[in-house]
Amino acid sequence: MTTPAGTTAAGRTERKHTPAPSPRRRSRSRRSTPLTIAMLAALAYFLLPLLWLLIASTKNTQDLFDSFGLWFSDAPQLLTNIRATFAQDDGVFVHWLLNTAVYAGVSALGAALLAAAAGYGFAKFRFRGDRLAFNLVLGAIMVPATALAIPTYLLFANVGLVNTPWAVILPSLVNPFGLYLMRVYAADAVPDSLLEAARIDGAGEARIFFRIALRMLAPGLVTVLLFTLVATWNNYFLPLIMLNDPNLYPITVGLSSWAEQAQNGGAGASSDMLPLVVTGSLISIVPLVAAFLLLQRYWQSGLAAGSVKQ
Repeated sequence: MTTPAGTTAAGRTERKHTPAPSPRRRSRSRRSTPLTIAMLAALAYFLLPLLWLLIASTKNTQDLFDSFGLWFSDAPQLLTNIRATFAQDDGVFVHWLLNTAVYAGVSALGAALLAAAAGYGFAKFRFRGDRLAFNLVLGAIMVPATALAIPTYLLFANVGLVNTPWAVILPSLVNPFGLYLMRVYAADAVPDSLLEAARIDGAGEARIFFRIALRMLAPGLVTVLLFTLVATWNNYFLPLIMLNDPNLYPITVGLSSWAEQAQNGGAGASSDMLPLVVTGSLISIVPLVAAFLLLQRYWQSGLAAGSVKQ
């Protein structure tokens, strides 16, 4: 007995198997033109200033004003500008760069360790007033650092720490956002069962933290370290009010003083100082870019901490 195409002998219609769309087709169907445009606009917003800085560092003073900002001049002189930057004022730029590295490095390491210890304590211990103390930390995140600059200056002036490296390092050790991040990370990254096993084996709390918990907190620790490193490296207002000796300036305050000399024609100013400011700004971001590239994988995993509940 013959049956029409697509039906069986019992009269039931056969269902044709439709192949599942390939992953490439699914990815194409998810593309969004407005989202792509928005991402390209964001990319241009972040990269165009860096591109301008790189191009401007190859120009002299006249070319900075006469040539197009996003294209090179007829006679690029990047190496000449770099040599002049390091030679200006008997090599004071090197002192500023080293000062910034010391301030940012010590502050980042200290702030990361303090945030890890405090965050671990809030996450794994219960004590009277712990919620109130943590809420105060959350409230401190909302306070801008500039609002605390003058009280901090008066406090440091009373103890004789103004115009010393500690006037920049000690305030940078306090990082409320880093404490909050480490508290969230420690709650999931450090199992309570592992801590109980270590206590049963006779390990003290300090040994548990430094030998066990701190290793598990490494991704979050690196994240706080990077955030504090960038914040201290780019800090301008606090060193400006705390430091009077040019040999103690970080790179932000030092380049600002050069810019003022170039604009006002102060002592030691010349017509070629503006390219030195631009070139010094380019040199100053190289260590930050290197730090992010070297610690990128730890930074990304630290930012994702607490986003997925297991």
